[in-house]
Amino acid sequence: MRLSVHLLMLLTLTGLLSCSSPTRPEFLLRASLLVAEDHTWFRAFQHFGELLDERSEGRIQLQTYPSEQLAKEIEAIRMIQAGVIDMTTTSALLSNWTEIMTFCEMPFLMDSMEEVDAMLTGPVGERIRAEMVTKTGLRPVGYFQAGPRHLTSNRPVRHPDDLQGLVIRIPSVPAFVTAWDALGAKTTPIAFSEVFTSLQQGVINAQENPLPLTKMLALYEVQEYVNLTSHVFGWTYPVIGEKQFNRMPADLQEIFLDCAREMQAFERRLFLENDAKTRAALEASGMTFVEVDREAFKKKHGNAIYHTLSPDMQAVYRSLKDTVQ
Repeated sequence: MRLSVHLLMLLTLTGLLSCSSPTRPEFLLRASLLVAEDHTWFRAFQHFGELLDERSEGRIQLQTYPSEQLAKEIEAIRMIQAGVIDMTTTSALLSNWTEIMTFCEMPFLMDSMEEVDAMLTGPVGERIRAEMVTKTGLRPVGYFQAGPRHLTSNRPVRHPDDLQGLVIRIPSVPAFVTAWDALGAKTTPIAFSEVFTSLQQGVINAQENPLPLTKMLALYEVQEYVNLTSHVFGWTYPVIGEKQFNRMPADLQEIFLDCAREMQAFERRLFLENDAKTRAALEASGMTFVEVDREAFKKKHGNAIYHTLSPDMQAVYRSLKDTVQ
């Protein structure tokens, strides 16, 4: 039923657009994003759309919808698989389809974005991209940095012992449940667009996200502290449905992938420019940044996630740890 509602909305939008445009592109792509218009991911998609329109001479056009206007992330994935929309950004949520995606946002696996870059350009990154296509029907066309994820709350959290009784919102990612449960918190999966109201109403009293998303949601209005846990160094993949990609002729596929590479480079520049400004803006809005005992968090977390992995994925985990140590 939910998918039908989204389909009706899209058909309505398409009808309105076709009435106002004298010519239609050969390929009209629709992207659903969870972030708002001022976020670097949305701005990168806007840049991507401009490049596609120019380089394909109007044969490809991209419409990007921010703030989960079309669908929440997991629904957007299903809509792409069903051929209703074409693109989104996603990462560890795909672990609901294939286990290798657990590594996209695995708590306490990486200690820097440089380690992330090394992983994504190595054999594990290649395997992730291959399984995204074969097991989820989504083709990654680059990756965007998300930065470290930190815990926000209304009391300082310096040590895992401070998590007792704290109800934390997490995305619908099994590894996040395992990690925070092991640390002693209470977890509840809630859609990204519902985080602010859930905090406001006291359904939850903490959440974890990269600083740009914390700022985007104006969580400084309902949270006092940013606890610098850096428990995940994350990224997201801009993706297109594999079926949708394969419908394009070879010349347009080449243009599409060239523009996607430029989109990734554009987003990286925006991310680096925005990083320091975001912390300053949150501090100016009244949030207090708390240094945590990250080693204590890592020690208490231990091998909680490792023991939930299949033998095959445990081997991947060990290979990554050997690489970064």
